[in-house]
Amino acid sequence: MKIPFPFESLLVFGFLSVMLLAGIALRARVPVLQRFLFPSCLIGGVLGLILVSTGIVKVETSLLETFAFHFFNISFISVGLTPGNRGENHGKGKSLLRGPLWMALIEGVTLPLQAVVGGFLTILFCYLGMELFSTFGFFVSLGFTEGPGQALSIGKVWEGLGFQHAATIGLTFAAIGFFFAFFVGVPLVNWGIRKGLAVRGRVELPADLLRGIVPPGGDKESAGSLTMHSGNVDTIAFQSALIGLVYLLTYGFVYTVVRVLPADAGSILWGFFFFFGMFIGLIVRWIMEKLGIGHMLDPGVQRRITGWSVDFLIVSTVAAIQVVVVWQFILPITIMSLLSGILTTLGIVYLGRRLDDLNLERMVAIYGTCTGTVSSGLLLLRIVDPEFKTPVAIEIGLMNVIVMPIIVGCMVLVNAPLWWHWSVALTSIIFAAILASCLLLIKVLGFWGPRKF
Repeated sequence: MKIPFPFESLLVFGFLSVMLLAGIALRARVPVLQRFLFPSCLIGGVLGLILVSTGIVKVETSLLETFAFHFFNISFISVGLTPGNRGENHGKGKSLLRGPLWMALIEGVTLPLQAVVGGFLTILFCYLGMELFSTFGFFVSLGFTEGPGQALSIGKVWEGLGFQHAATIGLTFAAIGFFFAFFVGVPLVNWGIRKGLAVRGRVELPADLLRGIVPPGGDKESAGSLTMHSGNVDTIAFQSALIGLVYLLTYGFVYTVVRVLPADAGSILWGFFFFFGMFIGLIVRWIMEKLGIGHMLDPGVQRRITGWSVDFLIVSTVAAIQVVVVWQFILPITIMSLLSGILTTLGIVYLGRRLDDLNLERMVAIYGTCTGTVSSGLLLLRIVDPEFKTPVAIEIGLMNVIVMPIIVGCMVLVNAPLWWHWSVALTSIIFAAILASCLLLIKVLGFWGPRKF
């Protein structure tokens, strides 16, 4: 039978949708998943991984990776288009800045720490006779602190430079990071609550948060406001069209720049598509505000688009992991992940116990962020601050702005062995210098005082 239209892409999207729905159902029914606050997208991704790996469902890994790549880009473009909440007042001056600055410096410690661990262990494994690509160990920081999107994006670029199965290896580290975020993060939160460290005291998590579904008659949060008249065009269509516009502009920009760069540098630039997309999204939003049409952008709707893309990103990235490849490198992946996860946990707890205030809230929020994503950090924060009464949720948003120079610098640095032919040892030493600089700033700025608990 000849099918008149191609269905492959939408069938893959349907598969991802079914996995997400299955994850929602399992989260609502299985107490252990509720206890550790495993998000439905991660549950669905693991289920998809099982079905694809066992051959029960035939889906090309390359298609899953392609979906994940574009969902990742859409999430960053949506962030760039999302207007800020200027009307909210959560603090003043230095008091508002200290929390985000501390968390930014903590991320400035964990990212290079994980890279140093991965880099030097790569050297060690190669010395012992195992063949590992030069940037293998840097996937620890890409997967843990930066998350699955960056690991996939840069991994696909590295595959073009000779690193076989790089995307799968990067996604594996990202998946392990999520397990640290929840299997270690949730007990860490409960430990802090038992010690009386939560500002709001011991609180019972609402049933809808645990089950992941708002019950009939429950309080439902607004998804946003209509900025278009429905008789003309649907607001979702307009907000999505803006994302499509930015996507085209970003593609045109990257394509033009790549054509004038050396081949290796140009190929690496595609791995930063998400960053350029967010930046061009910011420019489009600024232009709309200058033209007096900024009110047509709705922050609520754009946040929903961001959340939608991140959920499907995680489902597709976890499902795309190739178990056969992971098994081939199981020893270095396991040792690098365990050592990095343990040191990340000890480092954040050590420095978090020396903060002046909101120790537990800030500590668990940045822990979830540095082992999973910002969403993981917010999930852990909700255990101690269910209604986000403390300013920590806002501080995470500000932290992402403050930490940007460190992140961009480190994302360039992971490519140094390929771009500038630096040795892994030299690159790891530079990462160690960044780590030491952030620790020094933590001390100088008064964040490293006597232990508070």
